Amino acid sequence: MYKEIIEKLKQKKLTIATMESCTGGAIVNEITNIEGASEVLLYSAVTYSNEYKIKMGVNRNTIEKYSVYSIETAREMAKNIKKFSHADIGIGITGKLKRKDKNNSFGQDNQVFINILYHNKSYDYTFTVTKKTRTSNKKALINFIGEQLITLLEKCE
Repeated sequence: MYKEIIEKLKQKKLTIATMESCTGGAIVNEITNIEGASEVLLYSAVTYSNEYKIKMGVNRNTIEKYSVYSIETAREMAKNIKKFSHADIGIGITGKLKRKDKNNSFGQDNQVFINILYHNKSYDYTFTVTKKTRTSNKKALINFIGEQLITLLEKCE
């Protein structure tokens, strides 16, 4: 699936950047597993802590008002990584993979929030993790995000 994404990005002369939290770089790993990814991937950041989300441009007030586990935070992650890298597409991912977070107790423990900012259009997604293991949930999330990217690249010019 990610090979198809890389090919579509190349064909459309588009670039991409990611800011990932709960996926721990799994999306950028899928991208960089494909030969030629360096032609489209500009930058990626794994911002596991609130501190580094803020250092990468996420507004502290957004985290305080909506929580680090929110679509609002995912939007800011996508916006700031896109702006930082000057990419055509920015992806922001934050959420919990069936794990309580003692530092951020709010939000459901099985919700992941994704924003894909493609040019100036913002696409929000919420993904509910249902698998038993963290690895299985990451794989399901990787597939879900890949499907959304393919759909966007096919329908948006």
